[in-house]
Amino acid sequence: MDTLYMRFLSLEKFLEIYSKNNLKDFDDFMKKTKVRIGTNTKPLIQYSYEKNISKNDLQMIFENIQRRNEYLERFYMTSLKVPDNKNDMHISDPPMIQSKMNNNEKVNYKNVIRNMFYKDILEKTKSGLENNPTYMQVLADFYLYNIIDYKILTPSALHYIKQGRIGSVFSSYYFRASIMNPYLVYSLNHSVLKGTKIFTPTMGWGSYCYGFLECPYVSEYVGTDVIPNVCKKTQHFATAFYPSKTTTIYCEPSEDLAKNYNFKRKYREHFDVVFFSPPYFRLELYSGGKQSTSRYKSYDEWLDKYWRKTIELCHFVLVPGGKICYILSGYGSENTEGIYNLIQDMNNITKDVFKCSPKILKMHNKDVHVTKHRETDEKIIIFKK
Repeated sequence: MDTLYMRFLSLEKFLEIYSKNNLKDFDDFMKKTKVRIGTNTKPLIQYSYEKNISKNDLQMIFENIQRRNEYLERFYMTSLKVPDNKNDMHISDPPMIQSKMNNNEKVNYKNVIRNMFYKDILEKTKSGLENNPTYMQVLADFYLYNIIDYKILTPSALHYIKQGRIGSVFSSYYFRASIMNPYLVYSLNHSVLKGTKIFTPTMGWGSYCYGFLECPYVSEYVGTDVIPNVCKKTQHFATAFYPSKTTTIYCEPSEDLAKNYNFKRKYREHFDVVFFSPPYFRLELYSGGKQSTSRYKSYDEWLDKYWRKTIELCHFVLVPGGKICYILSGYGSENTEGIYNLIQDMNNITKDVFKCSPKILKMHNKDVHVTKHRETDEKIIIFKK
């Protein structure tokens, strides 16, 4: 356990990522810095003249770069800090009740996941919206490479920076992949699903594994994903922290497992709960060549070859009376060739496979931390075999 625990990203290592900036003084900053506008860049001197940005505001930006550790340390302590004591990794809060499920409750439990997969979540996962850079891309440009995204120089952003709230600018304007709170998974199983043998057709950065294995009566967790780093680290995490429980991780698309004879023979009518929050088509673009959004180009093809095949697999591996639970929100994006009713379209396929109507619970998130949603409320959708 100690070996795995030491693999978490420390504050010192995080600060070191952004430590090698070569700016000497304000004049050097003005000479070397460029502004990124979409896919193009322009010298800061020229851009600030065109936009009438004052010298005082530019000096404020420079000072924020020089004092980078003030913000970076705050971010680390809020979003990446894991407990100092290994025993404190366990979920100690009582589970949420069925009518109060909220992904933004007790968000400190997300830190374990965000820390383990910080590059995947904060840098490698792209937004489905055009020209919306990732959080760590922007930090690296700003603190290391003398490139400022133009949004940082808008009047509204400069207003927040003057108030000492540069973090609000970074978190509001730039993309960070959404994370399922392990505490929500833990609460859902305690209060609603009550599963003992769990299968997840995606792995939610390892948060599903963490949340389910925290339930004392869960004896087995099986998950699959297409991001090798997620599969490897989640298996290590489960083996180290939950050695008495059976954990099996597959690294292949769920729709391909539907054609895997050995998997189907081993797990036919085996699980009492299937759970996941599936990809929202092209809302978030994950790394890895076997992602459903890269394999299937059109929405209809994605529904048929990814979603239907995955739901058919879930039905096959559930025991009679077992439950499939997934969390969805409808959304629209300019990068998806139109607006789709994800909840209706995906539920229609599940209804066709399970031959029943779902139970739908409301999520009580104060905000959904993903790019533009047509429906702000996520839904917890449960079908019974």
